[in-house]
Amino acid sequence: MTKIKLYNTKTRTKEDFVPIDAANVRMYVCGPTVYDRAHIGNARPVVVFDTLFRLLRHTYGHYAVRYVRNFTDVDDKINARAAEMKVKGDDRDLKAIIRELTDQTIAWYHEDMEALGTLRPTDEPRATEYIAQMVSMIERLIERGNAYVSEGHVLFDVNSYDAYGALSGRKLEDMRAGKRVEIADYKRDPMDFVLWKPSTDDLPGWDSPWGRGRPGWHIECSAMSLDLLGATFDIHGGGLDLQFPHHENEIAQSCCANPDGGFANVWMHNEMIQVEGKKMSKSLGNFFTVKDLLDKGIPGEVIRFVILSTHYRSPMDWTAKRVAEAQKTLTKWYRLVGLALDNGTPHPEVISGLSDDLNTARAIAECHQLGHAGDVPTLRASMSLLGLMENGIPEWAKVEGFTDAETGYVRFLLQKRDNARKVRNFQKADGIRDGLANAGVVVRDTSDEPEFNKGDNFDVAKLEGLL
Repeated sequence: MTKIKLYNTKTRTKEDFVPIDAANVRMYVCGPTVYDRAHIGNARPVVVFDTLFRLLRHTYGHYAVRYVRNFTDVDDKINARAAEMKVKGDDRDLKAIIRELTDQTIAWYHEDMEALGTLRPTDEPRATEYIAQMVSMIERLIERGNAYVSEGHVLFDVNSYDAYGALSGRKLEDMRAGKRVEIADYKRDPMDFVLWKPSTDDLPGWDSPWGRGRPGWHIECSAMSLDLLGATFDIHGGGLDLQFPHHENEIAQSCCANPDGGFANVWMHNEMIQVEGKKMSKSLGNFFTVKDLLDKGIPGEVIRFVILSTHYRSPMDWTAKRVAEAQKTLTKWYRLVGLALDNGTPHPEVISGLSDDLNTARAIAECHQLGHAGDVPTLRASMSLLGLMENGIPEWAKVEGFTDAETGYVRFLLQKRDNARKVRNFQKADGIRDGLANAGVVVRDTSDEPEFNKGDNFDVAKLEGLL
């Protein structure tokens, strides 16, 4: 079995991954707050942890991995967006608007992420379906002296957990000194965070021992992961922006509510995305959603390829040049793999790259070598492991009038011709050129991918004979 190494934020080292139970590998990743379409930054953790999900299933077995990614469907941002909709003329009850907004946004999310070739997680819990579990966890925290009730709120007492700040490497005294926001009167300590808050009649709310209210953000993930994965599980992932305070708070409340559990053994965080070297923001005009990119004609497979081209722990720069290069590479690969009669198996170097802390750039480099060598079945299987074959060979990469296999024949021969040219074997290169022409394939070389189409005398038998 391949040995997987993962960088653990908790220990700040790359470690051998040893699952608690190899027959039940468990991973939790923080999902979206559902009030708007996902932007390209939201897509990075989805693609990263989808790739890890694929690697884990390849290593331990298809049904041996349980991957949970939640939907936060109760949140102040959702309430604010629904209120905007009401101001703009939606005369429905605010709770009805919220339900339709969250349902619609989840549908958008699935549509956009599946366009990137991502698999659905094993479980996709909605926070509103786990209120009872959240209330139960909060009750345990109060009983154990880790939380307190104040003015209708329940707050976690950060001073009750000695390891608070260990994940992010922060000290409470330093965090307090840097606190610039107005401190709520009901908090004992400015760093205490909300577990439960009151709700007005027009907002979503649930009955609880502390009055009608709704959960704080952090308790949601703790309750859902406990219910679905247990008090100790293997991997917890998310964007680096969630490391503090969200993940720090998850650890504190989970470990205090379940002192016999260890919560997550491995913590993984992906870095952020820039656009043309600048931080993505609406004020700079470089903010865009996945849907914006798809609508501009950038294929989902290309978006995924660009994301995977940079190691997940490094900042990623989204540029027009990278998009163009990705589409050029994928066009060549997709046309070539149509020749494969079977999927083969992923190349050991591709698996090795992914097993080395998800070194996707290394895996992609090996795919380039497979393409140059014309190892079509292995390339196809390796692309599949990278999630680049989830939707088959896309229409945008096909050549009009050719079947996938015929396209593969031509692309394979063009690759052989290119290889012959590189070693100055012009006799072989010219022979392939003439053979393609004789089979009725019209080739036009360009500065990018060679273009080809069927001539009137196209004969697939002659094409097959050239192989």
